[in-house]
Amino acid sequence: MTPWDDERPAYTVSELQEVLSISNDVAAELAGVGDGVLGALRERLNCTIRLRGNRITLEGDDVRVAEARAVVDELVELVEGGHEIGPSTVDAVLGALDQAEDIRDVFEDVVWRHRGKKIAPKTVNQKHYVDAIRSHTITFAIGPAGTGKTYLAMALAVAALQEREVGRIILTRPAVEAGERLGFLPGDLLAKVDPYLRPLYDALYDMLDADRLTSYMEKGAIEVAPLAFMRGRTLNDSFVILDEAQNTSPEQMQMFLTRLGFGSKVVVTGDVTQIDLPRDQASGLISVQNVLGSIDGIAFITFSNADVVRHKLVQRIVEAYRAHAEATGTERRR
Repeated sequence: MTPWDDERPAYTVSELQEVLSISNDVAAELAGVGDGVLGALRERLNCTIRLRGNRITLEGDDVRVAEARAVVDELVELVEGGHEIGPSTVDAVLGALDQAEDIRDVFEDVVWRHRGKKIAPKTVNQKHYVDAIRSHTITFAIGPAGTGKTYLAMALAVAALQEREVGRIILTRPAVEAGERLGFLPGDLLAKVDPYLRPLYDALYDMLDADRLTSYMEKGAIEVAPLAFMRGRTLNDSFVILDEAQNTSPEQMQMFLTRLGFGSKVVVTGDVTQIDLPRDQASGLISVQNVLGSIDGIAFITFSNADVVRHKLVQRIVEAYRAHAEATGTERRR
């Protein structure tokens, strides 16, 4: 017997191995979706992880096994608490552990429910974003695609409308010609800008029944319009979301922010790595950070590739483009 045997937990087989007994429900979740959760665990934690029946074996050096044990414990508690888990949950748990956050505070902050679907933060940073929107009049969310910037903001907007915290939702985007020309598109102006606004409609249909959404839009309780339509207006008692804000000019950004009225909340989202403006045209989303960064009542939340909750390959694509821009000096600075 070695000197440390008496100190080992009962489930420890050897110095570098732990065998944990888990419930059948937890085992089914871990093994679900083609072993996606187990694959993510193996990839992120760099240790051997095997699941047989309701026993999971962790093997590796002490530090890796201890980290894996902490993550598995968190996943077990999430499943037993009724949460669905997937590969992205592993990243969320790791982020929560790194930041000394309780992962249940993240997953249990349900922003909106629709037809049995729960919309809630999936990363610690998304939780900070949701909290910032609730506690600030203006919130900027800056980061790559797939980080939930617009989707979470829209869910909060729908919830605020349903709870009568605001009288209407206004969703807007700049209609910038991203490789296409509006003049060649058929129809009147509204028909021409519709493709730019379509992603906003898609998200709304994901959160509301079609009949209710149609009723809201007919009554003017939900408005989807290009940014140019905001000029000259004062937006009172409204939840206003400006999406794709990296494609605004500084003048457009100023125009939009000064539309703010009483009882309103504003969320501005964008990705400064996907600017469709000409190189000699400054982006309002970049300049606004320097202008308004120190003003009370305004929050800036920055997302990274670690917050991407789409397919894992999207994280790698985002990181590859970021690294290439840094290496070549081609990132936008204005």
